[in-house]
Amino acid sequence: MDDATLRAHLRRFGFSEKEVDTYLTLLAHGEAKASTIADVAGVSKRYVYSVSEALADRGFVEVNDHVVPTRIRARPPETVVNQLVTDAKAIKPALEGRYTRAEPEADQFEVVKSRETVLKRIQGLIADSESELTLSIPIGRLSVVEDELQAAVDRGVLVTLLITETDEPPADCGGLASITRIWSEPMPAMVTADDRVGLVAPAEMLTSTHSDTQAIVFAHPQLGPVIVGSFFGNYWPVGTEVAVTEPTGLPLTETNFRTVVVEATLRCRTETPLAARIEGRWTETSEPVDIECQIVGVTQGLIEPTNSQFPIEASLTVDADGETYTVGGEGAFIEDIEAERVTLSEAA
Repeated sequence: MDDATLRAHLRRFGFSEKEVDTYLTLLAHGEAKASTIADVAGVSKRYVYSVSEALADRGFVEVNDHVVPTRIRARPPETVVNQLVTDAKAIKPALEGRYTRAEPEADQFEVVKSRETVLKRIQGLIADSESELTLSIPIGRLSVVEDELQAAVDRGVLVTLLITETDEPPADCGGLASITRIWSEPMPAMVTADDRVGLVAPAEMLTSTHSDTQAIVFAHPQLGPVIVGSFFGNYWPVGTEVAVTEPTGLPLTETNFRTVVVEATLRCRTETPLAARIEGRWTETSEPVDIECQIVGVTQGLIEPTNSQFPIEASLTVDADGETYTVGGEGAFIEDIEAERVTLSEAA
């Protein structure tokens, strides 16, 4: 079984992309310290502890916190698989007893009239995000979602946060997001998680005591990118940047291209030479591409100073064996390559 197929099977067991990276790294080491796994998998040590506890609960690893530093050990694959088979057989009768055949549901939309429900939906969307989160929220409601935002950052989610109705950044806002901006004016509360689910609510719904407005919660693969485009195209540019994350450890493998662009931007500004492996397709022919290259430029509108021609533009310029190519994310068409997976590392 090749690496891509193995990763796909693990995701079917509920692993996020970063959980897959962490678990496969641990399998390769057999047993290791959290710091070792964090360095190799390209995640934070705190995230490794969190993931390890979750993997231990599912029977994939054992955490030995009786020694200092804590050691994390992968359980033998045969033991893990046998336990999974046993669990699957055990729940089969109960599943069959509850199963009712039904037609697949269409894409979901929910109209929400209660402010309390809107805030709970926002909390849930943040908590369930796996790779990327965009959020605009008035400063008066920021405290409601602070814990969820901090947890998202800790597990490696790219969080872009626009705090509205304030001229001053809140204290310690840097821990709440990867990039934080503020804007003095009101704007709709907007949240998207992983480009697939989200919520849009009129500004007054979260700020006024009495409001007869309504919010829309959606789960639609085409609508998510549209809301993200509106967020970055119409609102993000008017905000003032107040906090930016530090770059994570290398090597770093990502399927979320905006995360790659942010990390490359931060590294290039510290004059760190970056190498990359780009896996994806040529946009002109749709043929697969897998190249090793050097990053020689980044175009983006996420972090100041920006250099994009339009706000949502995000691309890399790379050099591979003397040839220069441009690289975009999912749906790229003006760049030479549409990247599906990028690995960043320090250039030799």
